[in-house]
Amino acid sequence: MTEVRTIRLLLSYAGGEFHGWQSQPGLANVQDTLEAAIEAVCGERVTVHGSGRTDAGVHALGQVAHCELRARLPCAGLQRALNARLAASVRVLRAEEAPPGFHARHDARGKLYRYRIYRESVCPPWLAGYVYHHPYRLDEAAMAAAAPGFLGRHDFRSFAAAPEKRTPPLASCERRLTRSELRREGAELVYEVYGDGFLHHMVRNLVGFLLEIGRGARRGSEIPAVLAARARRAAGPTAPARGLYLVRVDYDGAEAWHEAPPQL
Repeated sequence: MTEVRTIRLLLSYAGGEFHGWQSQPGLANVQDTLEAAIEAVCGERVTVHGSGRTDAGVHALGQVAHCELRARLPCAGLQRALNARLAASVRVLRAEEAPPGFHARHDARGKLYRYRIYRESVCPPWLAGYVYHHPYRLDEAAMAAAAPGFLGRHDFRSFAAAPEKRTPPLASCERRLTRSELRREGAELVYEVYGDGFLHHMVRNLVGFLLEIGRGARRGSEIPAVLAARARRAAGPTAPARGLYLVRVDYDGAEAWHEAPPQL
């Protein structure tokens, strides 16, 4: 019997083309798209496991996934064949054999997300699906000063999706953030956050709260109380998905895995 190989994939995709990562009958999604392409190329039905379930409209510069294959096609050939089969909205940036037992989600040690807010009065049409256009007054200095308030290990229940939207139910809402910063880059405000894991809608809810601070509706000094409340109603609105990117997923001993992600 042919030996099973664990194949690790580094992926990039435009989230506006999909209803998220997760398989959903009748809806375009990244997981089903990849599985269909692999079956067409290798003649095998596989399950592709991602490092996490990006929401509808969320983009990925460096999503990591894995599957198990019996086909002996070299990884470089697999990458080329998949990219030839896939729509341009999904690209396999790299494919390689991973150690037996590797799991893209269970073995992930950290993730970097980026959120882009376009601040000019007119947003170029080629950016419209890739940034959140907000040309209105914001106190950017107050937002930047407040962003580090999320650092550390906390129960982020207040910044998770409402209970009725959580699938599956959460076992724990504790997460540790080691980076939370907002800066101006040309016409954009860019928020970057790194942590050992993220809850459903968590990054978009953090951004939503920062936007409320920018509008003057909330203060950065409220963050400890909002975290302590452990209630979704205590935080602000959810920022739109189109400004959010999964930039990188980290694993123990895999420093060389990541290539520089493409920039839009």
